[in-house]
Amino acid sequence: MGTGLLHSESFYKKEHIKASDEIRNLFKNGKKVSISGAKLFYLENDFDYNRIAFTLSRGYGNAVRRNASKRYSREIYRSLKKYLNTGYDLLLLIYPGNDSFSTRYFQFRSLCEKAGILKT
Repeated sequence: MGTGLLHSESFYKKEHIKASDEIRNLFKNGKKVSISGAKLFYLENDFDYNRIAFTLSRGYGNAVRRNASKRYSREIYRSLKKYLNTGYDLLLLIYPGNDSFSTRYFQFRSLCEKAGILKT
């Protein structure tokens, strides 16, 4: 049985940023926007799709809380990616706090809006 996700809502391996030098580059050279509880670093890339990494601030709860927060973040990205302009490397930095799905969704959407990468 399928997952029920539309093709455009999948989250492919090519969309993940895993290399530590690329993550460091985003921290160092990326533009950033922030709201309470989260920060988004972004840089234009040479691809026709976005790539993203999720990271948590130091001291972010136990492993269960960290994994849940990253799961929420991946799911939120998957649901919002069709509304984002393409050609960006993104890094979402999450701070401890309200880990509800709706709060994280609002944060990510607001950050993308502030960064100007949300389609109008």
